[in-house]
Amino acid sequence: QVQLVESGGGLVQPGGSLRLSCATSGIIFSIYAMGWYRQAPGKQRELVATITSGGSTNYVDSVKGRFTISRDNDKKTVNLQMNSLKPEDTAVYYCNAYWGRMNYWGQGTQVTVSS
Repeated sequence: QVQLVESGGGLVQPGGSLRLSCATSGIIFSIYAMGWYRQAPGKQRELVATITSGGSTNYVDSVKGRFTISRDNDKKTVNLQMNSLKPEDTAVYYCNAYWGRMNYWGQGTQVTVSS
């Protein structure tokens, strides 16, 4: 059974930091591309960052220079370090794993940026 479990969300003030983690099981983690997506209330889910099996990364323009995605193939986890958070970063953040036709999602973790 494939499981992706996010953690690390919460309430943070503008300018603060959070580190999201996604623990996986049931997949050959090292071959999967991994990503973080987010969905704000009333908006469509959007891509935040991806990391390939080889470690290449990609970010949406709005988070470049502030967020960093990383993966640990030994621990089968993918992380998202979020710095200089803004209120517009408020959303539910989802972990994604994909390889070929295989595409899996976590349940999401809430991130709220507010003073």
